[in-house]
Amino acid sequence: MKLTPRYDGPTILTFTEPAGDVSIPLLRQRRRFARVLEGLDAGQWAAPSRCEAWTVQDVVAHLSTVDGYWALSAGAALRGEPTRYLDGFDPVTVPADMVDAKRDQSPAEVLDAYRAGVEAFADVVTGLDEAQWAMPAEAPPGHVPLHAMVRHALWDAWIHERDALLPLGLAQDEERDEVQASLEYAAAIGPSFLALGGSSRRGALAVVGTDPDVVVVVELDETVTVRGGPVPDGAVVLEGPSVTLVDALSLRAPFPRPVADAEQWMLAGLAVAFDQLPAG
Repeated sequence: MKLTPRYDGPTILTFTEPAGDVSIPLLRQRRRFARVLEGLDAGQWAAPSRCEAWTVQDVVAHLSTVDGYWALSAGAALRGEPTRYLDGFDPVTVPADMVDAKRDQSPAEVLDAYRAGVEAFADVVTGLDEAQWAMPAEAPPGHVPLHAMVRHALWDAWIHERDALLPLGLAQDEERDEVQASLEYAAAIGPSFLALGGSSRRGALAVVGTDPDVVVVVELDETVTVRGGPVPDGAVVLEGPSVTLVDALSLRAPFPRPVADAEQWMLAGLAVAFDQLPAG
């Protein structure tokens, strides 16, 4: 499915809680992953990841590419000129083609490119004030506040860190702010794609995570609003360990409990975007 971001009119995705400095968890996660990658041997770089047909090296190559885009998007946002590059973007075929183009590189070259991408991104988003974090920036849902774009970037890299490390038997550090931000965004991105596809169905999804304790409420309509608790009456409630819920919402694992057929529509948006479910 090709993306149809919303660039005009009301933003498709709103977070009501204060954003704070989201560069702190963003850059901690990326720099930590780089330190882990420095210790991998050739066999580990070539090992399969959780991403179908991608090795650990492929995952890192992908992340170095997307960090270049995030830095470009953030820089344009801060100039008051948000980009519009993602209209018609295919999130399945384009990343795969970009990874294919880097398969002749060595692990050292891929790691150097990854580090350079992280620091280029850091140069753009470090030290921003509240007004700058609120400026419109391009992300897959369209023009959203810059802090929402950075939340997307954190969630994406956090889940890919797990994609690389878990099959190697390596534990991922689970920092509370990284888990919370990833859970908030993972809960919101699927409903955002539903709204972009023209859905106007109303409902509320409550994600109640433990270890760390996080409550995320996603209100669905023609736009999507994300807030903390309390859980509204009538909401679809997903409960379980917070990290497990991020994995499930990111299409990496089943939910801790089966989701009723009548509730599936709230969770289908990301799967449709990645061609893992039929649209409709």
